[in-house]
Amino acid sequence: MLSERVCLLSLLYHENQPLCIHCPGFSVSSISDFGLTIIPNSGAFKFRGACNAIFSLPDAQAAKGVVTHSSGNHAAALSLAASLRGVPAYIVIPRNAPKCKVDNVVRYGGKVIWSDATMQSRESIATKVLQETGAVLIHPFNDARIISGQGTISLELLEQAPEIDTIIVPISGGGLISGVALAAKSINPAIRILAAEPKGANDAAQSKAAGRIITLPETNTIADGLRAFLGDLTWPVVRDFVDDIIVVDDSELIEAMKLCYEILKVAVEPSGAIGLAAVLSESFRSNTTWNSCTNVAIILSGGNLDLGALWNSYMK
Repeated sequence: MLSERVCLLSLLYHENQPLCIHCPGFSVSSISDFGLTIIPNSGAFKFRGACNAIFSLPDAQAAKGVVTHSSGNHAAALSLAASLRGVPAYIVIPRNAPKCKVDNVVRYGGKVIWSDATMQSRESIATKVLQETGAVLIHPFNDARIISGQGTISLELLEQAPEIDTIIVPISGGGLISGVALAAKSINPAIRILAAEPKGANDAAQSKAAGRIITLPETNTIADGLRAFLGDLTWPVVRDFVDDIIVVDDSELIEAMKLCYEILKVAVEPSGAIGLAAVLSESFRSNTTWNSCTNVAIILSGGNLDLGALWNSYMK
């Protein structure tokens, strides 16, 4: 029986005030020792990297503002971090981004600039905004400051539960898993890092198998936060430090979300629930390579939900 340890996020501080709140562990069903952390504002792990990036900028640079392109969680996190520092945030958002995530950007004071859904459109518009404003680009994942910020999850997780032998992490562009893997393996080189990825956006699994970055002509998954492709900074980390990638169907994602709602009483978006879906999948349980996983940490990475889309998924 696996003893699955789940950690969302842990404590962050700004001017000695907590920005997210750690809650004691609790047990439920066959999944035990859940350590939950509630992010009262941004609702996702992205706030870690965004804070690290923005607060590391020299004053003169920061005053010109920051620019990014994002489908939602990084956009909201950067907007919030920028507002805390008192600098403008220019956010390029694809038109198919969930409304709840766009609303968060506006709520935190980010200036929304629309793009088409393609990465090419997002990047070209972000480049144009950079030229017009002189602001600093904070890439959602392919940025060393972002990667370092996300790595604080591992530092806090292994401080609280040093016996963990496996961490399961959502993968998209690779910023989260790169930070988690680098930090965790610097503490415990033997720890196993497994990525979880949706079947409809399995470019990372294909890249790992091919030994080079693979991009897809299109993606098809309910996990809107897992549709990006690996970058030149994140790919070498995924290649060398991520032990394997577990691919799951959207139907398994939805079941994992239902478990979070019905048993854990925790709101988790599809992208955030994929680690739990991976552990519950037959491919994980039947793989003898992973039989030695006895203390597993699953990172539930966000809870920003478009409830309309969620309801439609449940009704399929």
